[in-house]
Amino acid sequence: MDFRTIVTYFKFSREQRNGILLLFGIIIVLQLIYFFVDFSVVAKNYPEKQKWLSLQSQIDSMKTENQAELPKIYLFNPNFITDYKGYKLGMSVEEIDRLLSFRKENKYVNSPKEFQNVTKISDSLLNAIAPYFKFPEWVNNKKEFKAYKNYSNQAFAKKEKIVLIDINQATQEDLIKIYGIGEAISLRILKQKESLGGFVSMEQMKDVWGLSPEVIENLNAHFKVSVLPNFKKIDINNASLKELSQFSYFRYALAKEIVTYRSMKGDIKDIEDLIKIKGFPVDKAKIIDLYLDF
Repeated sequence: MDFRTIVTYFKFSREQRNGILLLFGIIIVLQLIYFFVDFSVVAKNYPEKQKWLSLQSQIDSMKTENQAELPKIYLFNPNFITDYKGYKLGMSVEEIDRLLSFRKENKYVNSPKEFQNVTKISDSLLNAIAPYFKFPEWVNNKKEFKAYKNYSNQAFAKKEKIVLIDINQATQEDLIKIYGIGEAISLRILKQKESLGGFVSMEQMKDVWGLSPEVIENLNAHFKVSVLPNFKKIDINNASLKELSQFSYFRYALAKEIVTYRSMKGDIKDIEDLIKIKGFPVDKAKIIDLYLDF
């Protein structure tokens, strides 16, 4: 492409030149208007809007305070702190391990002081988390120990005689009188008695969840099984799988083993036959025997 060809592109007619000049003129005028004319709009002042804007700062400060709040901690039993729970409370790994080792010995802490003695946590941490401790009802309702008076004259020293009550006749009020038993545990004992049809031995108190050896000892000092209760015994050779599994001392797996044993070897003659079945609680054989009909 030579120079002459390029020049042909810039040859305009008179009308085209006038149009181009007019376009440049319009552009220049618009630029001048843009630079010298103030296009800012005067903002109107709305009283209600100003009121809301003044409240906005307060709302923002409240949001900041809520975000800065620590997570709410609910009451809990410190005997059952997990690794994660202890970490969230600020306990070290060593402190948590001391508590877990203590609990593996089937021991319990019953006060913030005992908790500190076991875990070795600092006083500041104890003061921070102790208000959230929730111990069992019987721990909180401990009765003060009353020492026996030392009478100089033994003639006047009379030992109070404890009248033993049949455990199957005991009411909730009778049970709550025992040191270490509150409303929840008393109801648990009564529910266990109802499901069995009655207790046949005080040894069955060991099967009630939540009873410590000390509480069981107190129960044995105030209650006994005077007469075997009159309940319907389980027909071990004819009871269905469902009926057997509903018995407190049998679980579904053991009930299934019993049914299988019956179908393969015939009727079960006595408790000795039951002991041979896999999973049977041999240590409770004498008690279970009293609930069965062979």
